[in-house]
Amino acid sequence: MFSWLARLVSACLRPVRRYARMNKGDDDDSDGASTSGDALVWCKDLEKHSCGEFSFAVVQANEVIEDHSQVETGSGGVFVGVYDGHGGPEASRFVNDHLFHHLIRIAQENGSISEDIISSAVSATEDGFLTLVRRSFGIKPLIAAMGSCCLVGVIWKGTLYIANLGDSRAVIGSTGGHSKKIVSEQLTKEHNASREEIRRELKALHPDDSQIVIMKHGTWRVKGIIQVSRSIGDAYLKRPEFSFDPSFPRFHLPDPICGPVLSAEPSVCSRVLQPNNKFVIFASDGLWEHMTNQEAAEIVHKSPRNGSARRLLQAALTEAARKREMRYKDMQKVEKGVRRFFHDDITVVVIFIDHELQKKNVNVPELSVKGFIDTVGTSKFRSFQEMQ
Repeated sequence: MFSWLARLVSACLRPVRRYARMNKGDDDDSDGASTSGDALVWCKDLEKHSCGEFSFAVVQANEVIEDHSQVETGSGGVFVGVYDGHGGPEASRFVNDHLFHHLIRIAQENGSISEDIISSAVSATEDGFLTLVRRSFGIKPLIAAMGSCCLVGVIWKGTLYIANLGDSRAVIGSTGGHSKKIVSEQLTKEHNASREEIRRELKALHPDDSQIVIMKHGTWRVKGIIQVSRSIGDAYLKRPEFSFDPSFPRFHLPDPICGPVLSAEPSVCSRVLQPNNKFVIFASDGLWEHMTNQEAAEIVHKSPRNGSARRLLQAALTEAARKREMRYKDMQKVEKGVRRFFHDDITVVVIFIDHELQKKNVNVPELSVKGFIDTVGTSKFRSFQEMQ
């Protein structure tokens, strides 16, 4: 305990080297601090996509960031991916590098986008990562314990498609009736053992396993280890050949699995966007630990678009500091790694929807924006244009 306190005090007093680029014009928060003073925050305050604009922000907490994310834009539509890794960054980084390319390939082969095609892209990504695990397991066994939640959103031809594995969340903000008030609606189902519905689902799938969900350290966990019930990766909970022996006590299971304990099948939904749908917030669970869906929607709705994602981060980080009886300004002095005691890595993408643009053939740059990376690449979105 005292060694932890010593590290924390040391981190607060040590100057933090700034490496994340921030845009100018950051707003102050309630304790006088803004994200511009936080070296662990990265953002793109406002960029264009084919039917509106988007805002993108990430904060690092872990020693090596485990959240990976992307926004892909072009005249054909927009793609959003939020990948919240656990056990290390390899799985989330792999998803970031491969899922969109699988989607492009499968969509081209079928000439369209659909819920099934997005599910197939997720499945191809899972297969690819398990192949990597199989190749690497002998020299790097812990890769079998690395996994990632996966939240994907695609807007194409006026339809919003959502696919989700794990406990990241997509929330749509819409105006209600004649009122200008914003109403939030959660679009995703969270695959987390803390939810009674998920515990029932797991018990029904594994009726002979009395240890399928266990309360440990005050939290419901699958096999007493992991909270999420669906993910990409986590091979040791899906394939018996990747089981760990007792020399890896954190991941060792006393009774070897006979079949998959976790699933890589996403929950997928779609809807035609309506004029009252104003924006969609995509975020890893680190954001939702500190605010409700409605609070997030109101922050976006009541403020300028520019910097919306960063503003949500700021509100979450201010609340995370308050829970530790600190000011966010003081928490900014805490370095990565130690910062994980205060909050998780957090990724936020806000997609604004301008419905009048959907009827026009708007020429927007084909951009590939990756979270926490300053360079912007060229997207493959021309492939979507070819399908129109």
